[in-house]
Amino acid sequence: MTLRDKLAQRAVPYLEPGEQIQAVFTAQSGLKPTRIVSNSVLGPKEPIRYVIVVVTDRAIVVLDAGAVRPHFPKSVLARLPRATRLDEPSGSWGTIQLNRQYWVGKRYREDVMAANQLLHSTNPSDPPPSAPPPP
Repeated sequence: MTLRDKLAQRAVPYLEPGEQIQAVFTAQSGLKPTRIVSNSVLGPKEPIRYVIVVVTDRAIVVLDAGAVRPHFPKSVLARLPRATRLDEPSGSWGTIQLNRQYWVGKRYREDVMAANQLLHSTNPSDPPPSAPPPP
């Protein structure tokens, strides 16, 4: 069983009855992950929060996950409408904006792009998300 399958399986208890998972990935808020070590001496400016983002047939659900076990959801942080568009992350750690800004690792970039395609296909009148400007 892949990590994505495990994330999806663990997310089911936090969804509405009959809700179908279409995409799932992890993300985190707070400091940019590549700067955590260099900024640890100064102390974090914002606490780091690990989340699991679940795109379903009804909504986008952001699940709080623990720092010790970031692949295990603990509660629902936000339930957003499917009309919400995800940014397309770029680089080793790209950002998406949901109920706040989250960092998404390169490992999940394809999942975010697939989720965007699913979200756009249900609302074809909306323009597709634009790519971020090159660095």
